[in-house]
Amino acid sequence: LQMFIRHRLLGHCARFLWRCTRPSNLTAMREESEVIPHHLLDSAALVPMIAKLAPEAKTLLDVGSGGGLPAVPTALLRPDLSIHAVDTVKKKVTFLQQAQIELGLKNFRAHHARVENLRLSPFDVITSRAFASLADFTSLTEHLLKPSGLWLAMKGVVTEEEIAALPGFVRVREILPMTVPGLHESRHLIVMERNE
Repeated sequence: LQMFIRHRLLGHCARFLWRCTRPSNLTAMREESEVIPHHLLDSAALVPMIAKLAPEAKTLLDVGSGGGLPAVPTALLRPDLSIHAVDTVKKKVTFLQQAQIELGLKNFRAHHARVENLRLSPFDVITSRAFASLADFTSLTEHLLKPSGLWLAMKGVVTEEEIAALPGFVRVREILPMTVPGLHESRHLIVMERNE
């Protein structure tokens, strides 16, 4: 995360996100001061976890990407990963396409589609940040995950009921606490894989 704090594009990314978010309501941000801790650093906290959990990963899909979180910060910090983002809302996808150009993200592509209708080669990792229930997240994306791939769901509070509702083909591998500098809220990463 320290690398991201010093990253030359952080300020540019934060200003771009705030400038585009305010008029079009892409995220729930109400103050510009929320951009870095609540959105960029929160998203960037995923990057070292991807490196640890899926060191061989080459491809990543972010579902319900909205304002590009965590897809855009991940693309900035992991230029070696081919990152795709999908959202059903056209104005959000337009924003993601603008972010790709504005931030020079050659490893990033946005798709306007319902994820269950998306037809792409399967991914090593599929992420979500406040997209849907774990059951819906995994069910809607099963066809897009490689057999050995991982689902990584960023959540605040983890509930037993939500985990119990997972479909039979999914297994929770681990639940990891996430620490975000400057953010004093509960954050967890639910790591899931296919149940063999």
